[in-house]
Amino acid sequence: MDLFETLRNDILTHKIENGAKLTEQNVCNMYGVSRTPVREAFQKLELDGLIDIVPNKGAFVRGLSMQDIKDMYELRKAYEVICVQFAVDRISPEEMEQLRESYDLMEFFRIKEDSGKFLDMNTRFHQIIYNSTGNRMLQHVLTSYQVYTKNTKLNHQYIAQYYDEVLAEHKAIYEAIVKKDKEAAAKAAAVHMDNSKKRAGFSD
Repeated sequence: MDLFETLRNDILTHKIENGAKLTEQNVCNMYGVSRTPVREAFQKLELDGLIDIVPNKGAFVRGLSMQDIKDMYELRKAYEVICVQFAVDRISPEEMEQLRESYDLMEFFRIKEDSGKFLDMNTRFHQIIYNSTGNRMLQHVLTSYQVYTKNTKLNHQYIAQYYDEVLAEHKAIYEAIVKKDKEAAAKAAAVHMDNSKKRAGFSD
């Protein structure tokens, strides 16, 4: 994980609180890095809207508001629907096999009640679908949204309550892609994102 990803995760999980001041020197000291990667990380964080850089004063953490996160779920839902429809047409046999394996491993880790590895397979399942579209911009956007929504809740506590629901939703997506049913895939992806939003505590 590079410095940008580390800082991003620390901001999203509130290890670095909103409003905190970050200077190049204190980040160098905190993470044991030189100034060059700090400057690069600050530029990316500013582009992502997570910090404000004030000349001669430093960087100030903005983080994400509850409305930002709620809106992100809606945006992710729209892109996920498009993504699975592309995947129905474009997924390769090898990627289809990878998707099946990731779902099978989700079932395995559910039995083991290993929420960390369950979440890893959850992430992998979606990444396989993103990659299968062959659309780099869509992959980038959805990967970013996935990181943000994943890191704005207490994942291990959250997921353990909903193993079976989450599995059923992924199974519906998987089966729709296997059947080459765009309508069913779009519906399954939309239901999954609506329920993910509710599970994270964001109701309409």
